[in-house]
Amino acid sequence: MTEFFIKNLSEIKIDELRDSKSVAIGLDVGDKTVGIAVSDGNIKVASGAITILRKGTDTDFQLLQENIKRWKIGLIIVGWPLQMNGLPGKQCEKVLEFARRLFRYVNVDFAKWDERFSTKVVDNLMISADLSRKKRKKAINHNAAAYILQGAIDFLNNQSNV
Repeated sequence: MTEFFIKNLSEIKIDELRDSKSVAIGLDVGDKTVGIAVSDGNIKVASGAITILRKGTDTDFQLLQENIKRWKIGLIIVGWPLQMNGLPGKQCEKVLEFARRLFRYVNVDFAKWDERFSTKVVDNLMISADLSRKKRKKAINHNAAAYILQGAIDFLNNQSNV
């Protein structure tokens, strides 16, 4: 097994992912839940998939692995919860540790994407779509993961066109 580290997104070659027929997944890692999103096969569009309730044990990672093994994953984008001043804080340390542990189960490239405001933006979109509080609560995490993943996908696609 290779050593774990989170790559800069600019190091990722999207054409290689497409050639290997892989998808990218996005994770919105929280203390209580993990929202999961998946890209299409062309790595152009992100869709919210599932939300896993965390128990704080290896069971979290086994459950995550079981839920994502149906996809041929080439890249995992983790939401990077920077502080408002743009610096990493305590929550970034938690996400990094989560990604390190997940790497033991899913040995692919990891990259990070600034997730500031992702949950708030998605919540506002769902409010404007007139979703009830109950429906928003059920869907917020995996839709925030889709928002994070879509931002990273757009960056990768724009970078490959340069």
